[in-house]
Formats: sequence, structure tokens, C-alpha cells
Amino acid sequence: MTRIGYLGPPGTFTEMALLRLPEAETADAVPCPSVDAALAKVRAGELDSAVVAIENSVEGGVSATLDALATGTPLHLVAEVLVPITFVLAVRPGTTLADITGVSTHSHAWAQVRRWMAHNLPEAVFVPALSNAAAAADLAGDTPVPFQAAVCPQIAADRHGLVPLADDIGDIPDAVTRFVVVARPGHLPRPTGADKTTVVLFQRDDRPGGLLGLLEQFAARGINLTRIESRPTKASLGSYCFSVDLEGHVADERVGETLMGLHRICSEVRFVGSYPRADGRPAEIHPYHDDDAYVDARTWLETLRS
Repeated sequence: MTRIGYLGPPGTFTEMALLRLPEAETADAVPCPSVDAALAKVRAGELDSAVVAIENSVEGGVSATLDALATGTPLHLVAEVLVPITFVLAVRPGTTLADITGVSTHSHAWAQVRRWMAHNLPEAVFVPALSNAAAAADLAGDTPVPFQAAVCPQIAADRHGLVPLADDIGDIPDAVTRFVVVARPGHLPRPTGADKTTVVLFQRDDRPGGLLGLLEQFAARGINLTRIESRPTKASLGSYCFSVDLEGHVADERVGETLMGLHRICSEVRFVGSYPRADGRPAEIHPYHDDDAYVDARTWLETLRS
């Protein structure tokens, strides 16, 4: 049986993302205490893959995932899943708003309910949790906790016998979190025409125009970036790498040419995977950037050299 890890305990948005995968019906879903723990089990071969959050529409990239993919034994992304994010304020039966002095949830969830909290529970203290579901589980447990409510998905409240004191409390109605399926290298999804590629770029040195030089490699080949973020390399203060999502598949001529250009000017280009887009939206490609144009140009050059 395929073993797929996810950020636990059961009832997280990550589990909801896993349940949307075609293989979820026959897979053994394994809850993990953190993103690092899930990916470590994939690297060690204890899991076949893991589902982790990589980006959300409110807070941007998920640092733990981006850093784990940029370092250590290489892992590849093989799929992505988009999950709309809606929260409830879950409490033990009988609890009222007046009883609440503390609220627990994950820091990313708290960022998405700040305005609601400021308006409805301005004096409540935020108590960070490893996950939204963990906050619900702790609130429902036998051990006393310094909070009376948890911000979590409805599925977590249901699983732990909590009741929603308020529904749909997110500040941004259309909030979405993007999850990725991470596996060991060895399986490259075939191009579909609606793909993404993720890479991490390390500069040779810190100099004026360094980032511009990287971006020119994409612009010159008509490649759109869907995400770019700087992350500290941990080597020294001011030392950063760039985590990038781009439209296209490594098998596409324009993407291959871009990666070769980046390999030439970077100290390292870490390929993190090419995989189908969850929204199925194909890239807009100008005729002079399609595969035929690159093949024709290469044939022309070979003719001159011969």
C-alpha cells in the first residue's frame, strides 16, 4: 500500500488536500507532527510521498516547506492541490464568546482571521499551535490549556466533538492554500501543456544586478513566473537563494533553454520538479517561444556550423 504523509493530526487542511488526490482511496495516510518530519520520512524511504502546504494567498510562501526543499537530499514535487480555506471558531459545548480569553491556531490561520478577531474578540490572546487541527485536539483533550477556542476547519471540530461558535470567520472570502505532493526523485510527470516547474537558484556572488541577471533568463524566453521568493541560505547574514515557480515543464524547449542559462550563471540550480497545474490553465506562449521555434533555431545554427 502507498504510504502518504501529511501534517497531522487528522482534521487539518493538509489532510483535506490529501483526500483530493486520486490515490487517496487506497493509500495509507500517515499524520506527521511537522513539515520537516514528513519530508524527513520521505527522504528516509519510510513514506512514498508527503502532502505539504507550500503557498497561500494571504501569507505567501510557507517557509518551512521552501527551506526544506532548498536544502538536504533533493526531493521532487509531482503534483499540486488547491484547497479553499474556511475557518470556524470551535469551542467546547456550552462556551460563549464572553468566556473566551485565549484562541489557539496555526500562525498562518491567525493571519487570515485577524480582522474578525479584532472586531469580535479584541482582548483574546493568540496561542500558537503546530496546526489548526492540533489546536482543536488540545482544546478537546483532558489536559488544561490556556485557551477556550480554536480556529480550525469544520472537519477538525467535528472529529474532536467541538461546536462552531461562529462560521466562515476568515477575513478574505476567497483565500486558497496551495499544497504539493513531494516524493523522492525518479518519477517525472509527463508534460500536459498546463504545467509548473519549481527551482531554487543560488547566486555565485552578491552584486548589483545579480537578481536582474536571473530574471533576464526567464524574460528572454517568454516564461512567466507564478511565484518568486528570497530565502536565507543560513550560510551568513545577507546570503539568500531564490525559490521560483514558473509556467512550463522541463521537457519544454523554452524551459530547458532557461535552465541551461541559469546553470551557466548560478552557483547551483536545484530542480525541484515539473508537475501539472491544479487549475489546468495552460501557459500563453508566443509563436517565437514554442518548441518548434527553438528546434528551428537550433537546426539553423547547426547548418551554419557545418
